[in-house]
Amino acid sequence: MKRRKIKLTIQYDGADYCGWQIQPGEHTVQGELSAAVTDLVGWKTTVHGASRTDAGVSALGQSAVFEVVDCRIPTENFKKAINDRLPCDIAVIEVSDADDKFDVIGDAKSKLYRYTIYTGQTRPVLDIRHCWHIPAELNVEAMNKAAQFLVGEHDFKSFASAKDNREDSVRTIFRCEILTSLGPRPSSLDTGINKPNHELRVTSHDWLYIDAEGDGFLYNMVRNIVGSLVEVGVGRWKADKMKEVLEAKVRTAAGPIAPPQGLCLMWIKY
Repeated sequence: MKRRKIKLTIQYDGADYCGWQIQPGEHTVQGELSAAVTDLVGWKTTVHGASRTDAGVSALGQSAVFEVVDCRIPTENFKKAINDRLPCDIAVIEVSDADDKFDVIGDAKSKLYRYTIYTGQTRPVLDIRHCWHIPAELNVEAMNKAAQFLVGEHDFKSFASAKDNREDSVRTIFRCEILTSLGPRPSSLDTGINKPNHELRVTSHDWLYIDAEGDGFLYNMVRNIVGSLVEVGVGRWKADKMKEVLEAKVRTAAGPIAPPQGLCLMWIKY
């Protein structure tokens, strides 16, 4: 029997889903993808993702794999065939053959999450499902100063959910910064992976983007980081408070968790 491993790159709007991972009785992204592939190949197939995004969290660059045995469908035909079986808020954007030893989780070198905040006084009705509306001026300079305390290898226990029972809470953050944009929100298709970051930096702070790139993230880690950075932005914390939070290694030391709808998995590098 000829076994093949197929790698997918996927985009989805997570607003109407209970997260990535299959859960009994719940509407999930993994559930929709697995059902689509199962219908296509004719036997029960599970699509395994690189990141278990939470309920309400979206993705422009999720990675996933599934296996087929003695399947005659050419690799280049999987994209359209799967998309034809998916709801309109999920799309496969790339398909390729993967090596038998490829590990969609373990082989990832880095991931970029972007969190979107809108600070205008009137809520942005067309984007409200994909941002956190904070109608206040945030001190971006102080937030960026605070974010630099997170760069490097640290124990991020303070930013992990109490539900995260993993013993190893050490992760490496390669980049954590706050970008600003003027006027309408940039295209959701612009992931920033091939563009210099300065293209987003302009004078207005109506739209804020908190980018966190790292080798891996704990459960709710990015949203807890965002909530803590907002505490700095509104003036409740000084920037160097972030160092204290890291050293505490307890969840109660960090700020409140940011709502899920502002978070998006931009890409995963292998």
